[in-house]
Amino acid sequence: MTDEGRVRHSKAQDRELVTDDLDKAKLEAANALRQSEHVRQLVLEVVDGRPFKLRPSTLLALNRCAIEGLDAYAGVWRPAGIEIGESKHEPPGGHLVPECVEEMCDYVNDRWSQKSAIHLSSFVMWRLNWIHPSTEGNGRTSRAAAYLVLCAKSGSLLPGTETIPEQIVSNRGPYYKALEEADSAYLTEKQFTDTTVAEMEKLLGAMLAKQLRGAFDDANHA
Repeated sequence: MTDEGRVRHSKAQDRELVTDDLDKAKLEAANALRQSEHVRQLVLEVVDGRPFKLRPSTLLALNRCAIEGLDAYAGVWRPAGIEIGESKHEPPGGHLVPECVEEMCDYVNDRWSQKSAIHLSSFVMWRLNWIHPSTEGNGRTSRAAAYLVLCAKSGSLLPGTETIPEQIVSNRGPYYKALEEADSAYLTEKQFTDTTVAEMEKLLGAMLAKQLRGAFDDANHA
């Protein structure tokens, strides 16, 4: 299977609330809009001068937006283990999820003034996928959270019609490859270093450039 055809679905216990494909697609689309609006409102709070802190409650809210009505565990941490389809990585056990998420948030908050927006966003994108804290919607939540961190650290709602999350959804191959590169580096080094997410930083940097270029092109279009 090509990278473009791969989808790394979570494999947890049966908890789906909607089984009809059309109803599911409609609800997923509506939830995606709600999640995007939630991110926008959080960024606007930062723009208005509210200090930003990445909190577990924020991540739970983003997950709830993504899968509410679709999954019985929307907005809560998964209670047990989980597998990721098309991935060799084995996420930590359910009992370790809250601690892992706290550590991830602490990393971002403690280094907020020292690290770049691209680095912090890349770290969140990878680490939240690595933890895989929910039964469903982990990819959607990680992309929303990473984009939130990127905008909040930049201090603005970044312009451009094809945003980074939208670019990832339209071509998942490079995104999956960057996640796997980070997984491999972390497994080899047995600790997180700045180079762990080097490939993810390159990817998000290129996507940000494309997004901003799109805003520039739009501004110059009659």
